[in-house]
Amino acid sequence: MTIDLQLLVWSAALALVQMFVAVIGAQSQVGLPVLAGNRDDLPRLTGWAGRAQRAHLNLLESLAIFAIVVLVANAAGRTNATTALGAQLFFWGRLAYAIVYLIGLPWIRTLVWAVSVAGILLVFSQLL
Repeated sequence: MTIDLQLLVWSAALALVQMFVAVIGAQSQVGLPVLAGNRDDLPRLTGWAGRAQRAHLNLLESLAIFAIVVLVANAAGRTNATTALGAQLFFWGRLAYAIVYLIGLPWIRTLVWAVSVAGILLVFSQLL
């Protein structure tokens, strides 16, 4: 398995961890009965719980794009040192993003988000 695919799997694992953190945060604010219901009138989550939820959703948005470019690069036989670097930048950037967002550091959050996007662009550049 290429490093690109390994980091795609680790990124999926990160998404699972972030999902659990977001659920714990939501449960601490609204309670399990509300979460187990239909969530028609779910209140807005605040503080770290809201940040955990937003960080998870942000990862899911970028993970779809990352997965597409990594899978196409692997299927097309276009993996190389550049795609490996891109995958590493994406994964480590997303891990840092989750931590920094949870803590609540806005400008650093934007910086590490940009690192993860640069990783996607590096992988994508090998498909052109």
